[in-house]
Amino acid sequence: MKPDLNAQSPRLHSTAHPTTRTRTHASTHNPSGLERQVWRQWYLRCLTWAFMLLTAARLVAYMPTVVSIVQSRNSQQHSLWTWLIWVGANLTMAAWLYEHNGQQMDKAIGVSLANATACAFTAVVILWFR
Repeated sequence: MKPDLNAQSPRLHSTAHPTTRTRTHASTHNPSGLERQVWRQWYLRCLTWAFMLLTAARLVAYMPTVVSIVQSRNSQQHSLWTWLIWVGANLTMAAWLYEHNGQQMDKAIGVSLANATACAFTAVVILWFR
């Protein structure tokens, strides 16, 4: 008589490549809804802070270029096309966010517009000293 291998065994699933399968209990990798919610809240909080800090750093990072151009009174070493592309990229990102946000403003749209403004200002300075 053959033993019934499926009788009273926990549900198993494969976690490795098909040629090197190891079996683990499905319940050990299935966090509860509350655990997922806590993780997601922590993740979103970290993501928000990273977004704010890196955006602030990016806005500050534009200034050395402007200062360098104004001090040297020469913008030949800076690509006008690059800065104009960044203006366009930031403006289209703001428009895309606006449309996908039900035509409502939010912080991300404001950030994109601020970046577009900073890039446009830099492009104007480049043009002024050409």
